[in-house]
This record gives sequence, structure tokens and C-alpha cells, in this order.
Amino acid sequence: MTRPVVILDAHWRQVGELFSDSDLRRLHDMAEVIWGRDEPIPADVLRDGLARAHVLIAASPCVDQATLDAAPHLRMVIEVSGAFPDTIDYAACAARGVEVLSCAPGFRQSVAEMTLAMVLAGARGLVAEHEGFRTGRESWLADNDATDFTLFGASVGFVGYGSIARLTHDLMRPFAPQVTACDPWLPADIANAAGVDLVSLDDLMAHSRCVIVAAAPSHENKGLIGASEIARMPKGALLVLISRAHLVDFDAVLAATQGGHIRAAIDVFPSEPVAADHPMRDNPNLILSPHRAAAVAGGRQLIGQLILSDLAALIDGKPPAALQRAKGSNVTALAGVGDATQVADMASQR
Repeated sequence: MTRPVVILDAHWRQVGELFSDSDLRRLHDMAEVIWGRDEPIPADVLRDGLARAHVLIAASPCVDQATLDAAPHLRMVIEVSGAFPDTIDYAACAARGVEVLSCAPGFRQSVAEMTLAMVLAGARGLVAEHEGFRTGRESWLADNDATDFTLFGASVGFVGYGSIARLTHDLMRPFAPQVTACDPWLPADIANAAGVDLVSLDDLMAHSRCVIVAAAPSHENKGLIGASEIARMPKGALLVLISRAHLVDFDAVLAATQGGHIRAAIDVFPSEPVAADHPMRDNPNLILSPHRAAAVAGGRQLIGQLILSDLAALIDGKPPAALQRAKGSNVTALAGVGDATQVADMASQR
């Protein structure tokens, strides 16, 4: 294949979110690009484009058997919302040899950076002391052994050890934390190579000074971390929620933080935006971020780089290796989880 035809239907995202100027020029050099604007693609342009397209890039791709029948040359479908949607017939794509790819790995840099920031802010009591300064309650030169801790040598547990968790771990390596993970999909050899001990969720919750929730949502893991799991956490431990609100029982988290058993740093919520009168806004044991872990200039442009890498692989007759491929457990884990947080992801931030 010399110059593939690519439909670029990024809306509701902006094309500039996904591609730097130089990467967008590379895309146009590598492929014939249909549409590529910041508005929804007209139905007739999509219909005519599918007849020739090799690649469909879309924030909200809808691909069923009829779509495949109308797209005889289609080789790849790339979603750019951040999760495999339930609007794709994965079995039909697999039967036709069409790769379905998720842009989720493209968030790993910006989200891992924010995760580390939230861990450090929570560990060292930075936000609490900042707020104390505002009311004259700051603690000068005082240790706070009940809540604060150093990340150097700390016990850190990852619930889910995918691309974001792995990069977060890499960013933490200068601190030499003792890292465990609960991830039923993680092969033992990969865990061993990363210096991670695979443990049960109960053990992870009971023995981690900091728990980072980074798992992909699935039908099976809704509310995975509930009141009983939180009760196992050491007093003063820090819970960092960076993936999806789907994974935790929010009422249990709020109760445990309000009562002072744990602290939490949270970037994602069951309903967004959070109501103006929600009690979590006045909870001193929470660090709250309005779903903006990836919301930094250029923070999503790694997605464009990964798209270009897999497009180059297609041109060279090789399988994609940069984006996340939909196969087996990946689709089971991500498709069709329609909680409010996923809707909010699709609206703005991830």
C-alpha cells in the first residue's frame, strides 16, 4: 500500500487536540485525508468516503456489518475518545480482518504526570497546608505522622497495571517505592520485569500506603473498591482515583474520607460536573481535580503520534503496535460501559 485513504472524523474532539501541526502535515503527506475538520462529517461525505477508505478515525465510530459492506477496502478503525465503544461490531470487524484500535495509550504521558502530582500533593499534605494558610491554621515545621508520608520507599499499590500505571511507576522509580499490583490480565513475566509483585485486591488494600486506581472499566468491576475494601486500608492511607469513577463505591470513599480514615485524590466523578452543593466540596481529606488529568496543552497529541506509527505499519504491511488493539479481553473490559464518567470523558477531557 502506497498512500492509504483516511477518513478523519475527530468531532467532538478538535483535530489540533490529536495532532501537532507537524504531525498533521505528516498525516497529509502519508495519506489522502477525507474531511479532517472540527465539525461533524456530513453523512454523504462519510458514505462516499467509506467506498474508498482504508482507515476510519473517529471520536464516535459506528461500524456495523452494513458499514463494512459499504467499505470494501477498510483495514483499520481508530477511536479517539479513549475507550472501545459499544457502537462497533467487533466480531464482524474481526471476521473481515479489520483492526479496531483505541487511542487510550495516547493519554499515558499527561495522565501519569498528573497521577504523580496528585500522589506527591497528597503524600506531603501540600493542599491541606495551602488551605490552612488561608485561615491561619498552617502547621509550621510540624511533622504530621498521621497523614503525611514520603514517597521514598513507600508501599504503592496499583489497581490495574496498564499503560498509564506503568508510566506512573516509571516516573516514581527515583523514589524506589515498593510496588504491588492487582491485575488479572497482567502476565507474571511482565510484572516481574517491571519489579511489581502481583497480589490480591485484599492484600493490596491492606498493605499499601498509597493505592492508585488505574484499571479499565468493565461490567465485572463496577464498584470494585467498596466499603469493605476501603476499611482494609491503613489509617491515613491515600487513595488516588485516576481512571474511572465506575471502579469505586463513591459513597464509601466519601464516608471514609469524611471520617478521617483515609484521604483521597480524585480526578473523575460519577456525575460531572459535580453539583455546587455536593458535600465533597467541603471535605478536608479530599484533593479534587475537575477531570483534567489530560487537559494540558499538547497533552493528547501523543495520540496523533501513535496513529501515525500504526498508519506507517499499515503502509508497510505490518500489524499495528502503538495503539491498543481490540481483541478478546480488551473489548470485554472496555466496550459498553456507559456510566456518567464515560459520557463526561467523551464530552471534554480525556
